[in-house]
Amino acid sequence: MDDLRFGVFLSPHRDNFALTDNALAAEQAGFDFVSIQDHPYVPDFLDPFTIIAHLIGQTTRLRFMTDVANLPLRPAPMLAKTAASLDLLSQGRFDLGIGGGRAWSQIAGLGGPTWNPGQVVQAMDEAITVLRSLWQSDTRAALAGDIYTLRGTDAGPAPAHRIEIWLGAAGSRMLSLIGHRADGWIAPVSTPFETKPAAQQRIDAAAVQAGRDPRDIRRAIQLVGRITDTSRHVERPESGPGGQPIHANPAEWARIIAEFNRQQRFDTVNFIPDREDEEQLSRFGTAVIPAVRAALASRA
Repeated sequence: MDDLRFGVFLSPHRDNFALTDNALAAEQAGFDFVSIQDHPYVPDFLDPFTIIAHLIGQTTRLRFMTDVANLPLRPAPMLAKTAASLDLLSQGRFDLGIGGGRAWSQIAGLGGPTWNPGQVVQAMDEAITVLRSLWQSDTRAALAGDIYTLRGTDAGPAPAHRIEIWLGAAGSRMLSLIGHRADGWIAPVSTPFETKPAAQQRIDAAAVQAGRDPRDIRRAIQLVGRITDTSRHVERPESGPGGQPIHANPAEWARIIAEFNRQQRFDTVNFIPDREDEEQLSRFGTAVIPAVRAALASRA
């Protein structure tokens, strides 16, 4: 993938009254997409699909993605319907990020399953089949899986575009599944920076094994931090917690992102502002994004 994408991670907290304004600021500033997390068991979090449905009506160009949909609490057949509906309503501006679940006690508290690691991989694998099968038109879908069963149901609606399926994952079997079947990998913030190169290699190996070109699988790095006015040099994080904040000026941010792209092949950047406001989004979009694109173009 040669095209670099930039997204921003916006909070679904019920008290985030600036959510709409921040999405509009992201669109005006030049971001490609907005991502919304999905933790249905958090009482103060609004539903991400409802948020996205609202925001697609307020925007014209901006894309949206779940980061990531909670598969145990979002059964794949219903997830297919929701995703296709959002894509049609937005005229092709929705992509689907999925996670296999965590916080199992809270998931169980809402009536969801408690899957072991093997079942998580199986569920994700079957979910991809369910989604792709139901995103067809004028056909019937059938699947006799361990987690999901489709008994010759009518498929549809077909989305407005081929919805990309991104997986947020860190385990070896899940990374292999990404290489075999997914469109993109969302590197979890919870994983240390030093684990990401090996994860990339596992995805590549699985893609080759499946007869795919590893370059066809997008890779998203999620970076927490803030745009500042400081002139000091900031090192690109290579180890330690993935959520460690980067506080740097636009030029340093651009250099760090360009290094992630050139050295670790991340072609998608999801900015997680530790101070979510229009000023931060505007500075990132108008100063950092063009500088990254210019730096990479000059090295092409």
